[in-house]
Amino acid sequence: MSNRYAIKFSKDGYIKYTSHLDLLRMFKRAFKKTGLMLKYSQGYNPHPKMGFAQPLSLGYSGKSELIEFETVMPHTTGEIMEKMRKEMPEGIELISCFELPENIKSLAADADAAEYKIWIPTSLSEDVLKKEMDRYLNMTEIVALKRQKKTKKMEPVNIRPMIRSLEINKVGDFAMIKALLDCGSRSNCSPELVISSFCSHCGIETPRYDMEVERTNIFFVNKLQY
Repeated sequence: MSNRYAIKFSKDGYIKYTSHLDLLRMFKRAFKKTGLMLKYSQGYNPHPKMGFAQPLSLGYSGKSELIEFETVMPHTTGEIMEKMRKEMPEGIELISCFELPENIKSLAADADAAEYKIWIPTSLSEDVLKKEMDRYLNMTEIVALKRQKKTKKMEPVNIRPMIRSLEINKVGDFAMIKALLDCGSRSNCSPELVISSFCSHCGIETPRYDMEVERTNIFFVNKLQY
């Protein structure tokens, strides 16, 4: 038996400004305090077999985040939830815990798409926003500057094939965009690319720090859902 589990949790409030590496360290400390012994990798630099399905960008809140891990001994999911809940800081709420099937390589490897909600303050009406969104999505190319992993340089990329769907509505003084974007090792589109390109398309000059982004769900290959 592999003793592989995953915890679904939400991340909100001030803790959304905690990086995913610091959050990983927080979970590691929590496991240590509870006595739930994590299994470690082999080699010269062993590390706990634990990781997020997909890292959440700094400043984003998350409603359905996932962390997977492997323990030395088997535990019930109820026991894990009971012990870990006591060690969570304000802003982290554990939703559920479940065993990972043995045929799943990893959540990170199987991540395929992510759903986001983006709030942008704007004076534009809902009719104008919807018309501009239709024009935006009808473009064959939507070019945005994306930092390349290898060179670290900002290069223009056509993100249109990475956008699965976009819906926009006016909620109070905000344009609220519901976005379904490629997410994972195969193809990945950051909401930041949609924000920058759509705002440029519409002539919206709202400062980025006045906008909010929330990841509401992560979807996986083979229609798996957790």
